[in-house]
Amino acid sequence: MGRGKLRIYLGAAPGVGKTYAMLSEAHRRVERGTDCVVAFVEHHDRPRTEVMLHGLEQVPRMELEYRGGVFTEMDVEAVLRRAPAVALVDELAHTNVPGSRNDKRWQDVEELLAAGVDVVSTVNIQHLESLGDVVESITGVRQRETVPDEVVRRADQIELVDMSPPALRRRMAHGNIYKPDKVDAALSNYFRPGNLTALRELALLWVADRADEYLTEYRSEHRVSRIWGSRERIVVGLTGGPEGRTLIRRAARLAEKGAGGEVMAVYIARSDGLTSASPKELAVQRTLAEDLGGTFHHVVGDDIPASLLDFARGVNATQIVLGSSRRKTWQYVFGPGVGATVARESGPDLDVHIVTHEEVAKGRGLPVARGARLGRSRIIWGWAVGIGGPVVMALLLNAVDLGLANDMLLFLAVTVAAALLGGLLPALASAAFGSLLLNYFYTPPLHRLTVADPENIVAIVVFVGVAVSVASVVDLAARRTHQAARLRAESEILSFLAGSVLRGETSLEALLERVRETFGMESVALLERAGDVDPWTCAGSAGPAPATRPEDADVDMPVGDHMALALSGRVLPASDRRVLAAFAAQAVVVLDRQRLQHEADQAKELAEGNRIRTALLAAVSHDLRTPLAGIKAAVSSLRSDDVAWSEEDSAELLEGIEDGADRLDHLVGNLLDMSRLQTGTVAPLFREIDLDEVVPMALLGVPEGSVDLDIPESLPMVAVDAGLLERAVANLVENAVKYSPFGERVLVAASAIADRVEVRVVDRGPGVPDDAKDRIFAPFQRYGDAPRGTGVGLGLAVARGFAEAMGGTLNAEDTPGGGLTMVLTVRAAGRRPAPAARSAAAERQAS
Repeated sequence: MGRGKLRIYLGAAPGVGKTYAMLSEAHRRVERGTDCVVAFVEHHDRPRTEVMLHGLEQVPRMELEYRGGVFTEMDVEAVLRRAPAVALVDELAHTNVPGSRNDKRWQDVEELLAAGVDVVSTVNIQHLESLGDVVESITGVRQRETVPDEVVRRADQIELVDMSPPALRRRMAHGNIYKPDKVDAALSNYFRPGNLTALRELALLWVADRADEYLTEYRSEHRVSRIWGSRERIVVGLTGGPEGRTLIRRAARLAEKGAGGEVMAVYIARSDGLTSASPKELAVQRTLAEDLGGTFHHVVGDDIPASLLDFARGVNATQIVLGSSRRKTWQYVFGPGVGATVARESGPDLDVHIVTHEEVAKGRGLPVARGARLGRSRIIWGWAVGIGGPVVMALLLNAVDLGLANDMLLFLAVTVAAALLGGLLPALASAAFGSLLLNYFYTPPLHRLTVADPENIVAIVVFVGVAVSVASVVDLAARRTHQAARLRAESEILSFLAGSVLRGETSLEALLERVRETFGMESVALLERAGDVDPWTCAGSAGPAPATRPEDADVDMPVGDHMALALSGRVLPASDRRVLAAFAAQAVVVLDRQRLQHEADQAKELAEGNRIRTALLAAVSHDLRTPLAGIKAAVSSLRSDDVAWSEEDSAELLEGIEDGADRLDHLVGNLLDMSRLQTGTVAPLFREIDLDEVVPMALLGVPEGSVDLDIPESLPMVAVDAGLLERAVANLVENAVKYSPFGERVLVAASAIADRVEVRVVDRGPGVPDDAKDRIFAPFQRYGDAPRGTGVGLGLAVARGFAEAMGGTLNAEDTPGGGLTMVLTVRAAGRRPAPAARSAAAERQAS
């Protein structure tokens, strides 16, 4: 069994009569004997619609419970078991109740079609998925239930059910669509005349486009090349000249006179690319065509009239608009022109309009000095050989008689030399002058500009033809060589730009300097402004005295609405503006990237600052609370009159107060040190000292007997800040004692290696995995199950910061046999760190 056929009744809004039309079609089919059933039709309590259901077989619906209610949906399985020839399924875009066979009703319909059942359904234009944004902009309501456009487009028949907005509003007012209590709200909101008119136009245009697709498909299948004027399609032939704007406006006026008129502007370029219009002018004409509701097309073709007619017939156009020729009168000897050729070959199906304009007979304005591509010196030599060569050759041949054939070959050699050196024009001059000399000196009758023998006439004509042909080939080769070199240069420049994008280069000044060098300009500036009337500001520049306004520059390349690339130095040819536009776009990208990077850096700094502040607040609120609570409790106990404390108890309470104060001092000191490191304000004061003067002082804050000290007397002096070194070692020792098992002593040892001195703090604690050895130096980090209240996690961070500020390093290593070893390295005396190293250390901490 084949796939079933789908027929859809499309309406612009609810109430236009889609369901009524579908039921009427069902009655007609039943009368013809077709097996037709109602799979699902919702009459919405409309009496006339409900009456139309009488006499039609209805497949029972299935009931589904959802959120405490009972809902009915189409029973797809029951319809498939019934296997009718035609099934009526209303509201194609409906979303089924959860628990149904499919999520969407159009998916139920697809199952019926796949089973060979023909389906007749309904849908409103606002439920098409692609029109959701358009409908929302018209009505202000976003349609939640949609159907993919492709489902509707695949329908075998689409019938528009139309009704004028006033008639639909009257139906609404009479209560034929909604219940009376909803009529006023509907008429003042969704069913406003403007909304209904816009939705109706949307439905009409959609159906018209669908009919146009049918027509195009039919013409393609049946290979119909003759134009069918079902709607006005006007093709505008553009040459890239200024008259194109006039032609586009005229075509737009012609399209307005017919219903559904369409304008298509087309520019046909030569496949060799040797002649091309101004890209700027074509861009303006493209914008104008699109603003007037038309489209712009770029076609490649060597035979312009044939290509234009092929394009017009391919799009089923009915009219072609061309401008009067810009060629001068004498140029018509080369042919009738594009307009006359198109008019002659258009046939009866295409109307050709020739529009006059201000550029008529003023010349095409194409560049004449093609030889300029060969270089000035070659052109001069070409003219010298082309004019002087025949004279010299005539003087030489007057002394030697070689015969006319040899004389012509020698003159041809001079012409070829002129073509090789100077291009087409010097070669043409050489050919003309050489033919005159040949005629005067060597063709009987001699010394007269007449030719007696017809064979000599043929020889001279052949000579001129060969000379012109050779000159043309040389000139074409030179132009193509120039074009290839130019395209190679453009590709290199564009490759550079693409590479800079991939490499993420963000130097605007370097890019502008590259623009200045590439185009040989004195200065380049990227200008921007906030609005159309705001003053211009310079976002970046290269070269002396850059332009401050686009109008002051020799070259102005707009980039968007409020940015421009201004170049000063010389006027660029139109052919260079394409590459310049790429540079301008890249300059804007680089500028945006710089600004985004700056904003990202600022955001990162703010985030880091917020993180530090949050951590500080957490530390102050939690870790400082324990010693403060202990001090407060001890002081309150001592001041209490209710208890007579003994001297031992008082001493113990005072000792607790002192311990708490020491802890507070240590915690606050670490917080202040971390703040100094984060802001980069640590400035070490270097002096040469012995380690045994500093390290013992760092052990005063740890319990007695918990540390073994091994500092040989033979160690060299170190160049450090004594205060910073003491604080760093103290933090390392405190951390090691904290994690050491009970009864295990921490070893602090020092040794000299080359020009460095290492201080090792060795513990026998649980150790740290390799992947966590770097994280433990981050601020506010505790490793493992360290109890809260034993610090804010700044000790190791402060120690590393102080070490790097002194030009040293601090790293963690595994202790042989278990544990962790902190290795603090500083430089020996006489090898102080360079200022740059200290600055790098400070910057690392600040970041």
